[in-house]
Amino acid sequence: MTAEVGTRAATNRAARISIGEVLEQLRPDFPGLHISKIRYLESEGLVSPERTPSGYRKFSAHDVERLRYVLTAQREHYLPLKVIREHLDAMDRGLEPPALPTTGPQVPRVVLSGDGMPSPEAFAAGGTELRLSKRELVETAEIDEELLDQLVSFGMVRMRPGTKHFDGDALVIAKAAGELAAYGLEPRHLRTFKTAADREVGLVEQVAAPIRGQRDAGAQARAEEAVREIAALSVKLHATLVKSGLSGGR
Repeated sequence: MTAEVGTRAATNRAARISIGEVLEQLRPDFPGLHISKIRYLESEGLVSPERTPSGYRKFSAHDVERLRYVLTAQREHYLPLKVIREHLDAMDRGLEPPALPTTGPQVPRVVLSGDGMPSPEAFAAGGTELRLSKRELVETAEIDEELLDQLVSFGMVRMRPGTKHFDGDALVIAKAAGELAAYGLEPRHLRTFKTAADREVGLVEQVAAPIRGQRDAGAQARAEEAVREIAALSVKLHATLVKSGLSGGR
């Protein structure tokens, strides 16, 4: 019996995989997943991999499925971590988790082209009609009110004109800011991004203004098309310059 238990324990240990291998298993279904996200979910207590004597994480098949549940609940149902944690707690106690909702606040999925850069269609006006209260924004973006207040004070996030609601763009910005905060980047550090974005907007509008000033009936449509095209190209140029700068020309 002792030998059988020892064999079973050895098999369980052999089945445990590294965080890199976890990423390889999950990435086909979650292309945007990074190791930092897995570490973050661990820090939030949603998964508890074993640690080797040297400190390396070792994940079981149960850990991987637990991560898959969390990521699916976030992506498909936009549940905040607090609710997902309640689901996992119920499952850990042998209960059935609450049925996942089929509707709720949703992060707008930016239309991406094959190379991962936003296409011109992503810059179409009125791309999202999402309206979120402050509480809903905080919960869905998984940030605290203090961080949101800072983003508002620095002009990074704002309510829809004439309302007390935030839109989908505000949600995307708040969520990104929350994830950057995990690396020590505070809203005051992000003002550089806002300044750069304002300059790019000014440049795009400078090009579009003469087109709008033309007197024929199609001028406005051509101006809007130019704005979308130039905006997509400017984002591609900006992202590639950053990538090139970080790689040091290697």
